[in-house]
Amino acid sequence: MTELTTRYLGLDLRSPLVASASPLSGTVDGVRRLADGGAGAVVLPSLFEEQLRQEAARDAAAADAGSDSFAESLSYFPAGAGADGGPGRYLSLLERAAAAVEIPVIASLNGATTGGWTDYASSLQDAGAAAIELNIYYLPGDPTPASAPSFMSGREVEQRHVEILSTVKAVVSVPVAVKLSPYFSSTGEMARRLDGAGADGLVLFNRFLQPDIDPETLTVTVRPGLSAQEEGRLPRTWIALLAGRVRASLAATTGVANAADVAKYLLAGADVVMTASALLRNGPGYAGVLLDELSAWMARQGFGSVAEVRGMLAVPDGTDQAAYERAGYVTALDAANKGYGPW
Repeated sequence: MTELTTRYLGLDLRSPLVASASPLSGTVDGVRRLADGGAGAVVLPSLFEEQLRQEAARDAAAADAGSDSFAESLSYFPAGAGADGGPGRYLSLLERAAAAVEIPVIASLNGATTGGWTDYASSLQDAGAAAIELNIYYLPGDPTPASAPSFMSGREVEQRHVEILSTVKAVVSVPVAVKLSPYFSSTGEMARRLDGAGADGLVLFNRFLQPDIDPETLTVTVRPGLSAQEEGRLPRTWIALLAGRVRASLAATTGVANAADVAKYLLAGADVVMTASALLRNGPGYAGVLLDELSAWMARQGFGSVAEVRGMLAVPDGTDQAAYERAGYVTALDAANKGYGPW
């Protein structure tokens, strides 16, 4: 019989499959159904920095609220956004969900700037969060006129991530994971900086849900889609490079469609595999299907536990990582040329 238990963020989980933030985890009943399906942990939808600032603005005098330097960006943010439309309801959801299931319930805090909003992490901890996933979703655009450009430098963007993590870590004792973007100029160095700053886990990678343009209606549209299997290649590459080289736990997310995708991530070195799209497509009970198929695969391959699988195909210690990835790139191009050409 195969053993599916694992550890993530210092927490003992009954399985390596984690239900990541989605509408399915936005209600207590949804969290319960995900737990019943076999998920090892559940991540709640995000509580946004803007929601916390909106609440603070409502509590302030009208005149004072108008002087808030964040006021313009608050005007862009829909008042009902998020899992519940407000911090109070979010805490209620978290408290009730944590009491309803025996698996860890992880709160998600989503922000982009340094500031007092990060203190709210302590309220999440008090409400029963087993851990906090810090989702730093930030596009460093230029808010100044073209005549006086002042784009934020790459190093400043990286430092902002470290500072946000540090401020959250300072107010909680539960583990804190950081959900990373794949767009850093040096993802490996950013991972190590966050690891050194105390991140208990790294989630690879955040999916940026960019808007699109409709050429017929001449409007900007927002149609977020579910992830595709091919998107799993990038996070698997970085997990294979980071496994054994950082202290933090490694969580994989994006591109999970079936148990083979879960197995690939574990072989690369992931401690857990997160999915939302597969569960949204097939229902919360699909977590059990994925785990049954993963267990059957492990038995066929002769693996008795997740620990035996984890990192089996990670980049070996002492390997020149740049040369290793360059060789893989050239090999892939060669295979593509042989497979598709010449015409």
